[in-house]
Amino acid sequence: MNIDIEKIRAFFANDRFAANAGMVIDSVTEDEVQCSMPIMQEHMNAVGTVQGGAIFTLADLAFAVHSNLPLMCGEKTGVTVGQSNSISYLAAAKGKRLIARSACLSRGRNVSVFRIEVYDDQGNFIADMRGNGFTKAAR
Repeated sequence: MNIDIEKIRAFFANDRFAANAGMVIDSVTEDEVQCSMPIMQEHMNAVGTVQGGAIFTLADLAFAVHSNLPLMCGEKTGVTVGQSNSISYLAAAKGKRLIARSACLSRGRNVSVFRIEVYDDQGNFIADMRGNGFTKAAR
């Protein structure tokens, strides 16, 4: 698979919600995608911890990049969209940055499953997500 990270970053720059939250694609390989974001005041909830939606959005970005990697690398496939997701929040973030790492558990013709782990920059395991994707037929 020929991975062009700049092409991938340019495509996902159109994800305005993630971009406006400060999320970036750090690295991409066939086996793992890493995305991160600085923890900003805009990410905090009423009790002063990172809001669950911000954590989920970071995990979802890693899922979107990884699940659409074949399409981004020129394979004749359709876009993969989220079919269902499940996230478990394990701890409050303590650091200044969140890091999401994805791994593909299964990829079929139409259905794929990914595990996304979210850590803070101090190594604390913050959240664990399963993302199920559905690949639409190529047009």
